[in-house]
This record gives sequence, structure tokens and C-alpha cells, in this order.
Amino acid sequence: MTALSVNLNKIAVLRNSRGGREPDVVTAGIACLDAGAHGLTVHPRPDARHIRADDVLALGGLCRSRGVEFNIEGNPFAPPRPGYPGLLPLCQSVRPAQVTLVPDGDGQLTSDHGFDFGADGHRLAPLIAALHATGARVSVFVDVGNPHVADAAALGADRVELYTGPYAEAFAAGAPQPALDAAAHTAVLAQAAGLQVNAGHDLSQANLAAFLAGVPAVREVSIGHALIGEALYAGLDATVRAYCTIIDTAHRT
Repeated sequence: MTALSVNLNKIAVLRNSRGGREPDVVTAGIACLDAGAHGLTVHPRPDARHIRADDVLALGGLCRSRGVEFNIEGNPFAPPRPGYPGLLPLCQSVRPAQVTLVPDGDGQLTSDHGFDFGADGHRLAPLIAALHATGARVSVFVDVGNPHVADAAALGADRVELYTGPYAEAFAAGAPQPALDAAAHTAVLAQAAGLQVNAGHDLSQANLAAFLAGVPAVREVSIGHALIGEALYAGLDATVRAYCTIIDTAHRT
């Protein structure tokens, strides 16, 4: 069964644009969980442009109280600075169920590529071990088509998250099959190495069903930007329920 983890970053973007507490990320998280989401995702960045360290602590408490997965995404190499203690110290404080490592620089608008294991592996391995010591499952962000995706297992990772941006673009252009086939092939390579497979980035109600039908045994999808955008029209509760229905239908068929 594929789990739906709702990324709350865009709620924090809206709050931060005005200051104050509204819209409240914890209230939004409760609404998502009440509607059937299996967990919550945040991606705190060092510049605190959306999710802040205090949000991470509050949402971690919510997820523990509800017995659901809390997934923290972040760049493990970004140094600490005022207001951002660093990904590892933050995870040591919150002890999330899953940590997703993403190689995004400070200036990136959004995550748009996976790790180069040849270049980054020697730094990733000890950080993955340290995150395991907190009790977290560790997933690493990978490009679809990466022939070395199995290297993530040698570094100690439990899962990989397929970067689905190119698939979403191909779907929108009306020619998704090559990107879908590439994602399926990468997933199979990862699974053969003992890794489980997550997916995320630009997945939406329009393209999710085809992705789940075409890529085997996806364990989790992390969806934020499209979901929050759709919720502006239909409401958060209805939108999360719609995603859950898509996932349920995909597994039944």
C-alpha cells in the first residue's frame, strides 16, 4: 500500500508572507491527518523561508501523538546558522520516523536533482549512520535513470525517493510513457538492491494514478505544492480525501 505524506511547506510560505501564525501549520497538519493522510512531511531550509525549526518541533509532537509518520527532508551538508541548527541536530531533537536527504543548495527554489553517489557517498554514509542512531528510516533523493541507484543501499539507506519532476513535465506535455518507463526501471534496480521506493515532486491528482500504475511497489508519495494549490479551490479535507481515493483505486486495480 502506498502511503500519502502531505508536505506542509506551502502553508508556511503563506504564513510567512504576512507574519504571525496564520495559516497555522499544525492546524493544517491535523486537517490532513483527519482527512486520511498517512503522515506529514516538512523540508526546513536554512533560510527559514517556509518551515522553521519551531514548526518541526510542533509537527513532530503532533505526529507522535497521532501515531503517524513524520518525514523531515533536508540537505545533510548545509551548515547550521542562527535559527537553523542543522539537519542532524534537528532530527536528534525530534526523532522523526523518516529522514529524506536531498542535495539542494541554499539558493535553490525547490529540489530538482538527486545525489551523485560517486561524489557524495563518502560524506553521506556517516550521516546516514548517525540518523539511524536516532531511530529514523533514511531515504535519499535520486534522479530517475541514475544507473547507480543501488549504491544507496551500500551507503546504508533504507529507501530512495524518485525525483518525479521530469515525469510530471512529460505527463503535462502528453507524452509520459518514456519517463514512466524510466521511473519503473529505476525503481526495479533499487528494489533489487534491497531498497524500498518513495516518490515525490510535482505529483498531482492528474498524474498520480498513472504513476502508481506504471511504477511497481511505491511505498510512499510526498505531495505538497500541487495538493495545497488544489486545496485552494476544493478545500484541504476534500483534496486529501481525493488523493487517498486515487491511491486506494490504484491498489485495487
